[in-house]
Amino acid sequence: MGRIGKKVEELRAKKEKALIVYATAGDPSIAATRELALSLEKSGADILEIGVPFSDPTADGPVIQAASQRAIKAGTTLRGVLDLVADIRRASRIPIVLFGYFNPIFAYGAQKFSKAAKDAGVDGILVVDLPPEEAGELRVFTNAAGIDFISLVAPTTGDDRLKAILKAASGFLYCISITGVTGTAAPKTEDIAREISKIRKLTKLPVAVGFGITSAGQAKAIARIADGVVIGSSVVKLIGENQNGGDGIRAAAAHVKEIKAALL
Repeated sequence: MGRIGKKVEELRAKKEKALIVYATAGDPSIAATRELALSLEKSGADILEIGVPFSDPTADGPVIQAASQRAIKAGTTLRGVLDLVADIRRASRIPIVLFGYFNPIFAYGAQKFSKAAKDAGVDGILVVDLPPEEAGELRVFTNAAGIDFISLVAPTTGDDRLKAILKAASGFLYCISITGVTGTAAPKTEDIAREISKIRKLTKLPVAVGFGITSAGQAKAIARIADGVVIGSSVVKLIGENQNGGDGIRAAAAHVKEIKAALL
């Protein structure tokens, strides 16, 4: 069992829910993201999702798209993100998931990437634009490296497709709370509860819910029905609004601390 599984089991033993926090690598700089990651952990993040900037982030809303563009402009690359993870790993054992798109991985080389990710200390990957029927060429290498392959399910996912997704999934299942892109609408708890009930009939994997969760109240409501809550756009927005100095990091840390308190 890897760090993700161990963390979830640890939280379950304490009857707690996982707080998974997303940040875009390289916004406003790699050094700032390292500082942010360690600050988020101290503020209550249980698992970190580190976004790999991409020029065409189709699953992301305007907040994360803008962050990706700032990070790319600052020179952030996939190799730089892996170096960032290695740097964080020297100071922390928090589980880290890389969140991104397949094109940079394909350009890097799936086998080369998987080995480099393992060496850096990556615990899981979530490739939002790689459907299960096309994921085998990457998954064979991530499985060999002991890296969890986090999969997405949506409110529109049918039963047959859900079963196919679950065959490849490990670590936890990321349940999208809304249709559309990140950070653009509020989730409906009743709809999510029905989706999670369906999922739990088919798998024992922990289910985390993300997309559209921005407040402590929303997080608390989701935590009643899921194993974990994912927040991202609200954190990235605070960083985007405070690009100079440590104000953004302090604001993001305070936001995460408030949400974690709501989950306890």
